[in-house]
Amino acid sequence: MGAVGLTTLAGCAGLPGGAPQGRDIKLGLLMGVTGGLAALGPPIVQGAELAVKHVNDAGNGFSVTTQFEDTGTDPTQGVSGAEALVNAGYPMICGALSSSVTIAAAETVCIPNGVAVCSAASTSPAITTMADNDLVFRTPPTDALQSLVLADVIKDTLGDSTASTLFLNNDYGTLLSDGFVAAFEANGGTVQEQVSFEKQQPSYVAQLQKALAGGPDALLIIGYPESGVQILRDFYADHDSSVDILVTDGLYDAELPGKVGNDLANVTGTSPMPAGPGKAFFDTEFEAAFGAKPSVSYCGYAYDAAAALILANAAAGSNDGVAIAAQMRKIANPGGEVVTPETLADGVVMAASGKDIDYQGASSAVDFDDNGDLGAASYEYFKWGSSGIETISTIDYSG
Repeated sequence: MGAVGLTTLAGCAGLPGGAPQGRDIKLGLLMGVTGGLAALGPPIVQGAELAVKHVNDAGNGFSVTTQFEDTGTDPTQGVSGAEALVNAGYPMICGALSSSVTIAAAETVCIPNGVAVCSAASTSPAITTMADNDLVFRTPPTDALQSLVLADVIKDTLGDSTASTLFLNNDYGTLLSDGFVAAFEANGGTVQEQVSFEKQQPSYVAQLQKALAGGPDALLIIGYPESGVQILRDFYADHDSSVDILVTDGLYDAELPGKVGNDLANVTGTSPMPAGPGKAFFDTEFEAAFGAKPSVSYCGYAYDAAAALILANAAAGSNDGVAIAAQMRKIANPGGEVVTPETLADGVVMAASGKDIDYQGASSAVDFDDNGDLGAASYEYFKWGSSGIETISTIDYSG
């Protein structure tokens, strides 16, 4: 696919008194609301839409135009969605969610066309090392950190010395399983089996039998609700529920026990935990806008991904992807006037005026390193209880 020309709209030429004139900011939304992440995608999209709403409701002359494309949690469909956004003149994309989709869309479409990308949920370490021309960023932490968290939880919190992994065969599952194995064995643990699985299978009995053949103390399951429900149904039909099961953020679904038909008493999980200075404001605004509290931890990360792109676009002064990407660290990292979700619309005006700002979001302080990653994160260690997902503890990790 050849380079697609992106429209540069009216710039931010200064008016008397230094106030920038308003302009339209174009933001593509590329996220999966069907397929493997159908249970988690819709509220994550709402997190991004809330940032757009905060700017559009401000009446300060700046507006954000969006176009949404559903990836179906599938790399091929994600590439098609990215092409649709680029062909429609969108210079920056908030998304995707699945790491495999983000990688495919970035490498095939966004990077060749100079489109800035900021994902709200893609955590694969493979994104860190992509040859991305400094166009790809993300607001959640890399799974290089979550691997350490998982190993510590199984070894030190659960007190288990042996484990097996059962992981979705994609960039998210494979690399997180590999990272866990390295971290667990470095911590003195023994990994018996690493078993991959494909999505949307009618049965996972064979994979479970292989993973549990050696009688591990713990089973780590890495996947999405689409497959995780069937895996857990098969587990409870044939296996001893005294085995500790640890799941990852892809299975952070409050409705999982009802779908499985079991209370999941032996299942706990880890997930990146939004803990930014703007979290309380974001939670209140989200509930006011959508009639429910954020049900997925990545809602806050989506708000911050959209907000960072909007601010970078304002600072760049045009709908040009390369120029926008060049501003991502300038509007987010320490050194400027602090902007939070509560002052996002004001931050857009400040960024357009050339003022140094430091965006601190709903999920974290949003400080991008040289790879477009975050260097530190908080994780929630959670379980399912009578009231849904319940936090057991908070774990802080830094790279």
